[in-house]
Amino acid sequence: MTLPARLSIVTLGVADLDRSITFYEALGWQRKSASIEGSIAWFGTADSTIGLFPWDELAHDASLPPERTDGFGGITLAINVQSPDAVTAGLDAAVAAGGTLLKPATLADWGGTSGYFADPDGHPWEVAHNPGFPIDEDGRVRIP
Repeated sequence: MTLPARLSIVTLGVADLDRSITFYEALGWQRKSASIEGSIAWFGTADSTIGLFPWDELAHDASLPPERTDGFGGITLAINVQSPDAVTAGLDAAVAAGGTLLKPATLADWGGTSGYFADPDGHPWEVAHNPGFPIDEDGRVRIP
C-alpha cells in the first residue's frame, strides 16, 4: 500500500475554542455542520478542512506532551491570493479579526508578495501572491 499524497484536514490545537471560532468566523470562514459545540469546530477551505480542537486534547490524541513552547513550531500554513494587493488586504483582515501581524506584505525573492500573521493561538499563516502558482475559478492553487 502507498499513502495518498493529499492533505485532507489540518487540525489546530487551540487554548480557547470559542475565541478561535470567533477569529476564523471574523475572517468570513464558514463553520461546517459537522462541528460539535464545545468540542471541535470545522471550517471548509477550497482544498481541505481546518479543524479547531482544544490543545491538550489534541496533544493527547496524538500521544504528544501537552506542554506548549514559545517560538516557531516548525510549520506554517499558507493562503494564496490573486494579487499583491490581496496579500495586504488579507493581512489587514486577519489583524482586524484579532490576529497578530508577524511580517507585512513584502516583495519576495521568488517573484511574488508574501506576509505573515498569527492566529490567537500563535499559529503562523502566510498570505501570498505567487504569479507562478495560478488560482482556478474554484479557488484551488495549481502548482506546476
